[in-house]
Amino acid sequence: MVAFEVPEVDYTRYTNRQLAAVPLAILALALLVIVGWTVVTGAPVNLGIEFTGGTELRIDAQGVSEAEIANSFSQSPESIRLVPEDGTYIVTFQTAEGAAGDGTDFAEEARDAGFSVRSSSTVSPTFGGDLQQEALIGLVVAFTGMAVLVFAMFRVFVPSVAVVVSAFSDIVIPLALMNLFGIKLSLGTIAALLMIIGYSVDSDILLNNHILRRSGDFYESTYRAMRTGVTMTLTSLSAMIVMTVTATLFGIQLLAAIGTVLAFGLAVDLMNTYMLNLSLLRWYKFEGIAR
Repeated sequence: MVAFEVPEVDYTRYTNRQLAAVPLAILALALLVIVGWTVVTGAPVNLGIEFTGGTELRIDAQGVSEAEIANSFSQSPESIRLVPEDGTYIVTFQTAEGAAGDGTDFAEEARDAGFSVRSSSTVSPTFGGDLQQEALIGLVVAFTGMAVLVFAMFRVFVPSVAVVVSAFSDIVIPLALMNLFGIKLSLGTIAALLMIIGYSVDSDILLNNHILRRSGDFYESTYRAMRTGVTMTLTSLSAMIVMTVTATLFGIQLLAAIGTVLAFGLAVDLMNTYMLNLSLLRWYKFEGIAR
């Protein structure tokens, strides 16, 4: 069985500003990416057909190039993806913004072109818009509930804010990376973002509990928390990487997207927990209200 050896970091070599500078700078860059994406595209992240409306086909088109598949339809596909496992293609058509749908039967067009249609699914723009709103509300409610629970647990401003800020960064940075890596927001990636909130709060509360509620020196408590938290996070991160690689090889795009977003979130959580959160806790213990 593989064991992770967690090194004991000499935090006394770094000031609180030095520890917080890197995660805050990356968070600022992520916010700039999201704001820029919103200005250019009208949405903070690219939306999948679940939220915009559209059609997804899985067709058997062995021996046919992607260009030939695209030319077989009256509308250019949003994407064409090969499924290596069985040689089929997943072709998606996204409804134009504000359109009610032109009634095009892409499955019929595929059959007319000589392709065998394995499966076909369509989401109307109206349903997609409603689903987008509900997903956003769910994400906001989950984050707000997490923040309320954290403040209720610690009842101290700085440690509670440290957890909330870390969780916020753990969501924002993966959203920016989704834009850069071409991963669209779907029901699956929304679920991944909700899971990231859970992972983030878990590691941050573990650190806060060891430092604030257990006996021992600040740095001893930090190292005890890191031995558990870092091992836990690296184990989950390794599992997500394996899942992403496997899903990519078998052409399961949804699982690949979920695994990638979770891997982003877990990697970012390591940075935010043991740099940003820790710097705020150390300031609170030695320079802030708790001194």
